[in-house]
Formats: sequence, C-alpha cells, structure tokens
Amino acid sequence: MRYGFAIDQRTCIGCHACTVACKTEHEVPVGQFRTWVKYVDSGVFPATTRDFGVMRCNHCTDAPCVRICPTKALFTREDGIVDFDRDRCIGCKSCMQGCPYDAIYIDEDTHTAAKCNFCAHRVDADLEPACVVVCPTHSIWVGDLDDPESGIANLVRTNPVSVRAPEQGTGPNVFYLGADRAVLDPLAAPAADGYIFSTPDPHRAEVAADLPTDPVTLARTTLNTAHPRPWGWRVTTYLWTKAVGAGAMMLAALAQLLGIDLGWIGAVVAPAVGVAGVAITGLLLVTDLKRPERFFYILLKPNPRSWLFWGAVVLAAGAAVFSAWLVLGVLATMGIATGNALTWLAVPALVAAAMVTGYTAFLFGQAEGRDLWQSPLLFWHLQAQAVMVGGGVLVLAALAGDVTGAARTLLVAAFTVAGAVHVGMTLLEYLGRHPTTNAAAAAEMAVRGRYARTFWGGGIALALVGVVLAGIGWAGPLLVAAVGGLVAQAALLAYESVFVRAAQDVPLS
Repeated sequence: MRYGFAIDQRTCIGCHACTVACKTEHEVPVGQFRTWVKYVDSGVFPATTRDFGVMRCNHCTDAPCVRICPTKALFTREDGIVDFDRDRCIGCKSCMQGCPYDAIYIDEDTHTAAKCNFCAHRVDADLEPACVVVCPTHSIWVGDLDDPESGIANLVRTNPVSVRAPEQGTGPNVFYLGADRAVLDPLAAPAADGYIFSTPDPHRAEVAADLPTDPVTLARTTLNTAHPRPWGWRVTTYLWTKAVGAGAMMLAALAQLLGIDLGWIGAVVAPAVGVAGVAITGLLLVTDLKRPERFFYILLKPNPRSWLFWGAVVLAAGAAVFSAWLVLGVLATMGIATGNALTWLAVPALVAAAMVTGYTAFLFGQAEGRDLWQSPLLFWHLQAQAVMVGGGVLVLAALAGDVTGAARTLLVAAFTVAGAVHVGMTLLEYLGRHPTTNAAAAAEMAVRGRYARTFWGGGIALALVGVVLAGIGWAGPLLVAAVGGLVAQAALLAYESVFVRAAQDVPLS
C-alpha cells in the first residue's frame, strides 16, 4: 500500500479551500501552512497568464526527513504516509533541511515540527483528507497508488504527470497533472516585488533579487508562503568552535605520533582547547533546539540512521578522549605521570578529532534540500579548516612560552598549509561546475550575489592574509604568524556565515 495525492492543476481554480480546511482541521497557527496554493504569473499585461500550484508534503517513498530526524519523530507508516510524533520532537529543524519541498515548519504553539500528515487520523477512520472533501472541482485525488484498480492509480497511469524536484530521488508521491514548470520549479519564477494579496516576506524578496527571471516567459511568483532559514548564527559558530577544538587536538596527537615535543602546549593547551571547543559546540546545539529541555531524547530515543544522532555520539566520545588527554597532560606536567601515556591516546585522539570536525559532512549530506552542502569534498574541507584554525590558536599559545624548533615548525607549517588548502578547496567548490541548479544558485549568491563581499573580503581575502602572515612567521618572528592565527579565525567565521546562509536561501517551493 502506498497512499499518495494527484493534483489536477487543469481544473484547480486557486480558491484556497484546501488551505482553509487544512488549517481548520489541524488548528494550524496563523501564518503557517501544511498545504497552500502558490500563484505564478507569466507574460506582460494584458497578455498574461496565471497558474496555480497546490504545495504540501510529498510523502516520499524514500523520505529524507525521516532519515535525518534524530529521534524518530518523523516516521513512515505501513501505508506510505509520512507522519510525525510531536511528543518525540526536539525542534532541531534538521527535517526542514532534509526536505526538498519546504513542506515542514516549526509550529509556533508547540515548538515542534509539523507538516501535512495526509490527515492520518481521518484515513484511519476511513475518511478522506479534509482538503479532498472541500475541493469544489475535485482537483485533489487521493488513494492507494499501488492498487491498479484505484481511481488515483488509473489517473496517474493514463495521464502525463509531473513531480517536484525529481532530481532529488526521494520518490515523491504527490503527482501533478497540467502543472506549469514555473509552478513546480521554484527557481523558474522568483518572487515578484509585490504579491497580489500581500507582500513577500523580506527574506524571499531579498533572495529574489539574486535569481534570474526567464526572459521569455517573465514568470514570477505572485503568491506564496514565508520560509525563513531554519539554522542561523549558532550553526555558523558551531562549525568554528568544533573546528578549533578538533584542529588543536589533531596537531597535538600528530606531534605525539611523530615524536615532536610540544611541551605544555601539547599536554595542556591543546586538550583544553579541545574540551572547550566541544563543550561550547554542545551548548550552541542545545540552545538552538526549539525544545531544548528534550535534548537528551537524542540518546534515549535515537534514530541510528541520523547523523545528528551520531554527531551527538561523536561529540561525547571526543569530549571523553580530550578530557582524558587533558588530565594525563596535567599530571605529566606536574611530574606525576609520564608522557608515554599520551602516546597510547594519540591514535584515538586523532580519530576522535577527525570525526568531531568531519561528521558534519555526513549530516549536511542528509540535508537533501540544501544542494550546496552536498559536496563530496566537504569532509576533507572540514579537516583542512580545523587544522587551520586549531593551528592558529596553538601558534598564538606558543607566544606565551618557549617551543622547540621542531614544534614551532610543525605548528606554523600545519597552519600555513591547511590555510592554503582551505582557500584552494573553497575556490574549487564555488567556482567549479555544480551538479544541480540549486547548488549553482547558492554558489552564485556567494560569489557574485548578496554574499559576495563577505565571501571574497572575509572568507577568501582574510584567509589569504592569514596564510601569508603564517608564511612570513615560519622562518621569521612568531608574532607575525600568531597575528595570522587571529586573522584565520575571522576568515573561517566569515566563510561559514556565507556557507550556512547561501545554501538555505535557495527557494524550495
């Protein structure tokens, strides 16, 4: 059994009865929607046309929201309906990033995720969804797509149909008949300066300025809903804090394996930075939840397919290994323990540090609505970023005490090379070809659009300044390299700000 919708846009009159019925049935807060009608106008008056599109959850066969949810608050029923359990939701908003259709929102009343759930309570009572009942033109069909005798299966089988974002491979189970491409493809019709019944929300209006309009159809969206960015400054900062902590520990572990004595920097400073980085990262992630009091659900009600769950495990393991290194390092500094104990911890610490900074690549890979985050280079890019900012911090610490020549060379060289690799990988990812129009649009916003100044002036120019200063300090004054270490922190924050925001600015509906 596979329940689905078929929406006949050839007969839809854009009356919004489905929207009103849905909001009434589920007591959806004002300004939020489980289903809504999008308007797209084409042409120039008086030779204009208007097309409608009924937007909602696509109840995907391979639903990315179900996969990324860390607590199984989103789940697929045996009949194919993708439903949600608000009592398990922690409000992490990862499902909103995983959904390629802008179908999920955070309910203002419950602070938990919500969306169209096919009126599952009505289906269980052998009733049709509320939107189907009220549609005056029978434009919304519903039923079992796997039953060849059902009306919807016959409709879909005997008519040309389209789905939204087929390139995502999610297996959407909402099929459109007679829908204009500009309605189904959000990049084909940027938001107009003014909607017919209202004005676009500021975010949509700002983003629209960076999206090209089809010169032939002049298609523009004249009615839609607001979809703000789910993740903000906390996620930007979290990418930096864990990079600093993990990078510092990488270099300490590497030095230990190479037999290079970093002294108190490797024994105490690096693990202290590592522990602080992980702790601040955890605090940022918890405070970013809409239901922070439920943060422990990640471990008590886990979804083993979610990299948000595994991220929590990785951070906990990293905190444990880094703390053990710090304790042993302090004892070694006091002459109570020997440095050999740290050698045994070096490999686990190196692996833990690599995963602390790198697990985000797998998490962002599950955010299938944000194509800019899908880069196969992201894991290795995160490693380079970590060594750059972690090395920068340790070079700063080296100013406070004497370090051996080999130790100084390792820290400055690692910082310099990692900074150069970061710049090179950034340019490769943003200036190269992109596999989807979604990713290309996000990169365009970063390189030439609304974020160009931050991207080039902060993310690239500052990083290059840091690399040059580190190169000068490699054989020259350590103070110069230390200044470069400070500059590198600002450079990564600027870059992550663009990286996080630009991917979320591409419209999905």
